[in-house]
Amino acid sequence: MRLIGYARVSTESQDTAAQRRALEAAGCAEIHEEFASGARRARPVLARLVAGIRPGDVLVTVRIDRLARSLSHLLEVIETLEARDAHFRSLGDPIDTTSPQGKFTLQILGATAEFERALIRERTLAGLASARREGRVGGNPGLRARDPAAIAKVSRARDRGYFDKLNDEARHWLPAVRQFRPRLPWEDVVRIVNSRHPEAAPWTVERLRRASARFVKDGLLEASALDRAPRAPRDDRLLAIVAGIRRAAPDMSLREIAARLEAMREPTPRGRSKWAISSVAHLLERARQAGLLE
Repeated sequence: MRLIGYARVSTESQDTAAQRRALEAAGCAEIHEEFASGARRARPVLARLVAGIRPGDVLVTVRIDRLARSLSHLLEVIETLEARDAHFRSLGDPIDTTSPQGKFTLQILGATAEFERALIRERTLAGLASARREGRVGGNPGLRARDPAAIAKVSRARDRGYFDKLNDEARHWLPAVRQFRPRLPWEDVVRIVNSRHPEAAPWTVERLRRASARFVKDGLLEASALDRAPRAPRDDRLLAIVAGIRRAAPDMSLREIAARLEAMREPTPRGRSKWAISSVAHLLERARQAGLLE
């Protein structure tokens, strides 16, 4: 298990020495430094670090705020690490995803983030209803006058809102995109995303492609994810899909994997709709032999 440290300060005039000492004392032989504001999600050093992390590695920071300033960003990074079978540890906070206690703390944080989003939506709807009762007319005067500065400002705000919405949903779709693109075509990745989170609003190919392009724009996703998927025999697709399910949920039983494939409407190698446990076991063994599983 490799311990990989990440130290961040906001400006180059600040010093990472204290963070480096703490990370070295914790056993980190490899430490990456970044000079960037915590409010910025597009951090090249962090993006490259997460993209290159290997199964079993542990990303270590001195405190949570060195990694992320918002709960949604923290959960997004940890979700990406978990999709790569890696972990996260904060030396100054009770978060260590290699331990049951740390995972429990993370679940509480996730529930808190969802509760905060629900409160914001409720307050927004209440404010709009109050404005309508008082006869206030919504809209931007600058937009009605077609002012270029006002239009540009609203455009930036809409883009920011679109990004924030994507980021809130990133734990649903981003790990699958990073894991399977461009190895699998978009249609298959969409089916995997929708099967993993049946309770969420279903994704379409176009929506997932646009979301991925937006994250590529900010450096949060490798540009290769947008490349055309190579033509692959059906067997290769099935091996990749089954291996991906196993890597995402190592404790899932063969029967549960078969049910997941049926929910994805993935036909068996013989074209049938009902999956047998023996077929799943055979595909998993072939995936191991092909090097798709550790």
